Amino acid sequence: MERPLRIAGIVEESIVDGPGIRFVVFAQGCKHGCSGCHNPHTHSFDGGTMIDADWVIAQMKKNPLLDGITLSGGEPFEQAEAFGALARKAKAEGYNVMTYTGYSYEYIYENKEKVEGWNELLSNTNVLVDGRFEISKKNYLLPFRGSENQRVIDVSKTINTGMVLQLSFS
Repeated sequence: MERPLRIAGIVEESIVDGPGIRFVVFAQGCKHGCSGCHNPHTHSFDGGTMIDADWVIAQMKKNPLLDGITLSGGEPFEQAEAFGALARKAKAEGYNVMTYTGYSYEYIYENKEKVEGWNELLSNTNVLVDGRFEISKKNYLLPFRGSENQRVIDVSKTINTGMVLQLSFS
């Protein structure tokens, strides 16, 4: 049986958490503790609500306008087995998958075989926003990220070329 997701919340339609209209799932639990985080209520690993990936997919299918799903947090890679299964199922249904993480792409890639679920979550993510939020580099003009150190990465092209390839949105 698949692990359930421990979530802090859901936004059923968002235009600020990735390109197009997105279903957003906020993970409950984060070790990073970034100063100035806009979701500090998601840091505790206690609380939240338990749901399963199939329920999320069923909710998404009810809305024909959705372009994709965004996995935010908290930290989705702290629940990589559950969020990896959700990403795989969403991608199989034709949805674009965007994942936010405080880890760097390089760190995730180096450890994807060592940490359970990291490979599945990374390989089923189309777009990865990586890096901790840094309040000293906060910039409201950046699309889909909060600070200038964070990158918006095309995961499949990055894996195929071996070079981090960023996406730009204007």
